[in-house]
Amino acid sequence: MKTGLVWFKNDLRLHDNEALCQAIAQCERVVCCFCVEASIFEELPLGFRKSGSNRFRFLEQSVLDLQQQLKKIGGQLIISSNGAEQDIPELIEIYAIDSIFAEKEYASEELKRIKHLKMSLPEVEFNFYWGKTLYHLNDIPFSIEKIPLTSKAYRIPTSKESTPRASFKAPEAIRPHPKAKSNAFPSIKNYGFDKVAYKKSAPFLAGGETEALARLKYYSFESESLTGYRWTRNKSQGLDYSSKFSPYLALGCLSPRTIYETVKAYETQIKRNQSTWWLIFELVWRDYFTFKGMKFGDLIFKTEGFKNKQVNFENNQIHFKRWQDGQTGIPFIDAHMRQLNQTGYMSNRGRVNCASYLVQDLKIDWNWGAAYFECQLIDYDVSSNWMNWHMQAYEIYYTNPVHQSLKYKAEAYIAQWIPELATLESAKIHAPWLYPEALKAVDYPEPIAVYPKWSRAIARIEKAVSN
Repeated sequence: MKTGLVWFKNDLRLHDNEALCQAIAQCERVVCCFCVEASIFEELPLGFRKSGSNRFRFLEQSVLDLQQQLKKIGGQLIISSNGAEQDIPELIEIYAIDSIFAEKEYASEELKRIKHLKMSLPEVEFNFYWGKTLYHLNDIPFSIEKIPLTSKAYRIPTSKESTPRASFKAPEAIRPHPKAKSNAFPSIKNYGFDKVAYKKSAPFLAGGETEALARLKYYSFESESLTGYRWTRNKSQGLDYSSKFSPYLALGCLSPRTIYETVKAYETQIKRNQSTWWLIFELVWRDYFTFKGMKFGDLIFKTEGFKNKQVNFENNQIHFKRWQDGQTGIPFIDAHMRQLNQTGYMSNRGRVNCASYLVQDLKIDWNWGAAYFECQLIDYDVSSNWMNWHMQAYEIYYTNPVHQSLKYKAEAYIAQWIPELATLESAKIHAPWLYPEALKAVDYPEPIAVYPKWSRAIARIEKAVSN
């Protein structure tokens, strides 16, 4: 009797999960597991964890939801606390497992883990299936070594020559191993968190496939917010200015192919416009970063990057800490950083500005910022995070946070996340340092620096106040 182990990782869903479907099709008995890796919560020399409490809690919610979804079709989910390299060999022995079924990986940490497992389990068959991108790895018109250096050069040939594969339907039943039992998610104490940090964590969205599919349905057919995505996506305040699919994509609670199929149905039944095109464009952009990350490997984690850029960063640790804490004295930056710290989420507009400010104004190594975002973001994706930071450091124009604050009318957003500034007149809230008397009345810091390149935006603020 063939027994298979489905090793869930960042594919925490039943829908469009080829590894799960293949295990059910090929095996008489199926055991499912998820292994919590302690290494992703370790302390970094920079003074924070690789993954913080919001990421821990979002992961916990997502894994427990997967456990419930498996239960509904007759299955179970064993959640191990010691990591795959220690716990999977034990599961192999306990349940006499013949084959492992899992999603295919590409980043170095995950590949090393798989390599070690294969070496320790030579008698076990490993089956890996690609499921991370909209376009299948084998269908794009480029080998990984030939992935273009620009997204346009990738996107146009791919969209012309490739088609996303149909998604896999969620299985309706599973044949579990009779001795396998679901168990609780490991305690936060196992990974060095205290209860206070855990209780303070408040992820911007609730994790799990159930919430992911509900969000997809709501954003598309229920609210029809998708129709306005192209024109609202650069906002920062609220829930519906953008899709909020990224946290669910990051842990695989939602499949990019399922999003694609939903958008295509929406275009047929509701409306096809620039917004529907743009949402699919974002999925293709995400693919591109994944494949480009595969091409350059660990070079994407190096300060000099894959282009070997040499920059003399100043790396002022006090300034870096103020940036982390949302205490730079620049409200548009601080509001976004405080939201990130409290909720594990930040808008795309905020990410661009906070990265540009850290690298271009404070002259701090972009690696430090990328590591901090990895710690905090519930939608952390290895390629998207590190490639976006790389681009911000070396390939994208400067972003002026004072101008951006005005352009996107961020008064209400700033007041929400920096309540000590909420009493200021609307225009003053963009640059409170210009009004010392007003600043004295609130507990908010002076800016680290004010740059001449902000002068035009500052003049607009002064004009608005005087009027």
